[in-house]
Amino acid sequence: MVNAGDTAWVLISSCLVMLMTPGLAFFYGGMVRKKNVLSVLMQCFIVLCLISVQWVLYGYSLSFAPGNGFWGGLSWFGLKGVGFEPYGDYAGTIPHQAFMIFQAMFAIITPALILGAFAERMKFSAFIAFVLLWATFVYAPVCHWVWGIGGFLRKMGALDFAGGTVVHINAGIAALVTALFIGKRKNIEKDVPAPHNMPFVVLGTALLWFGWFGFNAGSALAANGLAVNAFVVTNTAAAAAGLSWAVIEWIRNGKPTAFGVASGVVAGLVAITPAAGFVSVIPAIIIGALVSVFCFIAVTIIKPKFGYDDSLDAFGVHCIGGVWGALATGVFASKLVNPAGGDGLIFGNPKQFLSQLFAVGVTLVYSFVVSAVIYKIIDIFIGVRVNEKEEIMGLDLTQHRERAYTVLE
Repeated sequence: MVNAGDTAWVLISSCLVMLMTPGLAFFYGGMVRKKNVLSVLMQCFIVLCLISVQWVLYGYSLSFAPGNGFWGGLSWFGLKGVGFEPYGDYAGTIPHQAFMIFQAMFAIITPALILGAFAERMKFSAFIAFVLLWATFVYAPVCHWVWGIGGFLRKMGALDFAGGTVVHINAGIAALVTALFIGKRKNIEKDVPAPHNMPFVVLGTALLWFGWFGFNAGSALAANGLAVNAFVVTNTAAAAAGLSWAVIEWIRNGKPTAFGVASGVVAGLVAITPAAGFVSVIPAIIIGALVSVFCFIAVTIIKPKFGYDDSLDAFGVHCIGGVWGALATGVFASKLVNPAGGDGLIFGNPKQFLSQLFAVGVTLVYSFVVSAVIYKIIDIFIGVRVNEKEEIMGLDLTQHRERAYTVLE
């Protein structure tokens, strides 16, 4: 039977998650040079349009229809059979279509996260092709493995409450692939670009933090105590991570920065996502405080050492933060928080940690390989990277014939 309160909460949560993609546009847009800010906003908004249509046509079916352990199939093509009554585990007290549209917002923001790795240098046509193919052949299978009826990772007990594996590890490792393949921005060693608009970055962070309550607490699929727990630990982990990054910068560089705190907050939100429905507040503080350490090392030490140009640290924050969050779930999960979950390592269940480790490894390998294949196919047929002249001029003008700012300085 449909519950009005649960349905209202899931619909509101869908709105909150939808807002995260425009929030991401400001977060990423503020980081790039001003000649490329509109291209980032355009990429985020076109993903919102493109995947909204793809999802109702076949994306939802591939991801959630009861196919086999690896693929949902096309039995729900065009939302056939996806109606207004509850449907099993997916929608116990809400209409099936409410669950569908909530999950659509996850499918939208996930490929948008990847653009942080190749910002300022990918053709818009190549971007559209990459997003559509990646959502179909990478996001949908991984989503089905973890959350779908019969998904093989779900059946083996891997826990991912709101998308640490499905969203962040999946997108984060694809970001590394694209950064490696597309190459560095021109003259990046001589002229390291600073964020052109820090207020945009802070605004984007605020919108992401706000929307993340729908992302995590909405994943309870009901207005209940589990949603409250997810809400509280989400806020707590984000706050702990923001403080942790500020302290690290203060010790290492002598000054904390707004950019650092924003990065820490996002890292904390990423890390708590898989654990939000399985851990309590003290583990949330630990998860948030430590993720800033791991992500700080990734973006300030590992990235310069290996020399890849992950423009906006999509890999360094989302993949590294997602891996830590997924593994931390295997350590700190407790059935006292969620009886439908499992106990983690510290509660005497090493099997849960091993399940998390396996799910992380499978996702990393699959997403890396298939993302690389998709990239190469697109590069062969239409070319991925803009030419040098277009890159120097900026993507706003060369890809969209627009300027973000018309006032002369």
